[in-house]
Amino acid sequence: MTEKLLFWGIIVFLVATLAIGMWAAKQVKGDSENYLVAGRGLVLPLAAATLMAQSVDSNATLGNTDLVAEFGFWAGASLPIGLALCLFLAGLFFAKPMNRMGLITIPDFYRIKYNHLTEVVASLLMVLSFSFLLAGNLVAGGYMFETFLGTTYTAGVILLAIVVFIYTASGGLFAVAYTDAIQVGIALVGSLGLLAFVVSNFGIDIAIDTGPLALSQLSDPSAGAVINWATLLALGLGNLVAIDFMARIFAAKSPETAQRACFIGCAGTLIIGVPFSLIALSAPQILADAGITPEGPVLFALLSDVAPPLLGLLVIVAILSASLSTADGAILGTSSVIAHNLIGIRADDHNAAGDRLLLITRVMAFIITITGVFFALKVPATGVLLLLAFDLSFAGLVVPMAGGLYWRKATWQGALSCIVLGSLTRLIFFVLMPTAFGIDNTLLYIPNNVLTADFDGFPTLISPLVGLAAFVIISLLTGGNKTDKRSVHSNSRNRERETQIYRN
Repeated sequence: MTEKLLFWGIIVFLVATLAIGMWAAKQVKGDSENYLVAGRGLVLPLAAATLMAQSVDSNATLGNTDLVAEFGFWAGASLPIGLALCLFLAGLFFAKPMNRMGLITIPDFYRIKYNHLTEVVASLLMVLSFSFLLAGNLVAGGYMFETFLGTTYTAGVILLAIVVFIYTASGGLFAVAYTDAIQVGIALVGSLGLLAFVVSNFGIDIAIDTGPLALSQLSDPSAGAVINWATLLALGLGNLVAIDFMARIFAAKSPETAQRACFIGCAGTLIIGVPFSLIALSAPQILADAGITPEGPVLFALLSDVAPPLLGLLVIVAILSASLSTADGAILGTSSVIAHNLIGIRADDHNAAGDRLLLITRVMAFIITITGVFFALKVPATGVLLLLAFDLSFAGLVVPMAGGLYWRKATWQGALSCIVLGSLTRLIFFVLMPTAFGIDNTLLYIPNNVLTADFDGFPTLISPLVGLAAFVIISLLTGGNKTDKRSVHSNSRNRERETQIYRN
């Protein structure tokens, strides 16, 4: 691949993305509801595309191929399959009721179903986890620019952050949705195009016990089964309470649109993600036959030295698109939670200076972007940051959301206990484990002789069970008193009142 073609191709893509995002800013019209949930008017194609883009990030592309090449199909394919599972479950159980409630952010649910304290604690956990998510995607972009544009890693991270901040802060969810639609289209063409090239020129060379039918990868702990299941469940369930994921569901034109968009997004995530897994099965042999020893990601070596220049450029832009489509949602979602749920500015809060929620959210977007850059420069590792973000959500936030929708005996005490104990358990496991999902823990590890790498994967499975036990037990213990009954009626009235405010 010629360096000149690659350089200008990436520059043109970034400029075009920026231009589309700035153009989308016209749709905001100074209104925070337009900015945060696109006026609740996303039609099916846009809603499906933006949900699909949220699920396709650098971990589901670069991380996917590296894991498959080293450990087998399920080690990497569990990433896109887990994200597709999330979309499927959301379509079955959550998209319609959550869209119908007319929320601005996902922490609103915890306030309306439980109380303000639960909203604040849930918001803090979401902000922490999504700061990691943003940083992980900036890390991927930094390495990509360093590899293909010749910049330093630091310059790559900063450049990507500047681009995504400008169009996200300008156009909000409208900008996110329009750019996502283009980015996911590029990712789809790039993924299928690269698969077709590999199949037609080299075939799919599957080593013994590494392919899709090697189910020992899902049943034998020595073959990575525990880590693979942990990945599937962390992404399949933890992403359900992702700030950017739910914002896209809230923005759908109707409950039915939200549900259909989830099912289409599920199929699209598999169509984009699984081909990268299949390609990675053959990549080591293709590179070995060509006498190439990859010094970085396997996919980068394949694109640089084997694929035709134009196809290589297309796939590189697709990977960059995946990082952008997740980073923009992380910036928008996290800044809106800080402004709306932590600072407490409501959507109907207007004064002579304009919409305060819109103004403060844009200010917070700048702060969140700076925080993401700091984490990306401090911990230049995508896998640990990205998976920890979903793990924290899985451990503490999923059960209270599901319980708030489908279990009448749920109480705010039970929800708060689950959020605190589940996430705290996961954080304790994290700092005591030398690895996380097979990746060295370079973020914060306290050396000890109690937990070893052999225990990897179990923390992801144990922590939500701790949270579930706390939720059920505490809810049952606190659900029968008069105070809680009054609280339930009060929350019900609050929900009706706030839903009416949002919809008006």
